[in-house]
Amino acid sequence: MCWSATADLVAGTGITAVGVATVARAARRPRDLPLAALPVLLGAHQLIEAVVWHHNGGTGPAITAWAVIALPLLPLWVPAAVLCAAPPRAHRRLLIPLAVGVATAAALAYALVTRTVSAEIRGHTVGYTLGLSHTGLTVTGYLLATIGSLLVSGDRVLSLLGVLTAIGAAVSVVLWRQEFISTWCAAAAVASVLLYHWAGRRRSAAPGGQRLRRP
Repeated sequence: MCWSATADLVAGTGITAVGVATVARAARRPRDLPLAALPVLLGAHQLIEAVVWHHNGGTGPAITAWAVIALPLLPLWVPAAVLCAAPPRAHRRLLIPLAVGVATAAALAYALVTRTVSAEIRGHTVGYTLGLSHTGLTVTGYLLATIGSLLVSGDRVLSLLGVLTAIGAAVSVVLWRQEFISTWCAAAAVASVLLYHWAGRRRSAAPGGQRLRRP
């Protein structure tokens, strides 16, 4: 989420561009592609929210699309993508956040099917309402699936991404609850740049990759 339609549009365009470049970098390692494509998904999410701002909240297809990405898709996509890219030694422990993500995504998908999600513009923030039950348990599962999978990925860059995402999420939630400003798009931008760096390191390490050496 960003603080205005224009900010969402600019951030979404930039993040999507970084995502396309990240996917191109990961092309030689097919198992890295789901994680490399994450910035494309995050960028599309920001662009969709620009439409939500334009329509001044309410209900409708754009809000439903935003909720589908934010709620059931991300807690399933992130741990599955990390599992694909992670070294074999980390696969067993990554099954835990993946299982949590599957359960969390199923609960959120059910909520989206049985309830109507709505959005409300609150100053420089957008508030989304779905009427979830067991909110604490759902949020815990969401964080374990997404941030947890990054932290136990066995990759230093992805672990750093998990730490930065946790910090960014905490700051964004505090500011959002005060209805001061939405800053999640900034955290998404940092995550996207870090994934671009990660994809470059992976390409250099891949067979046939070229690692630059300084004289």
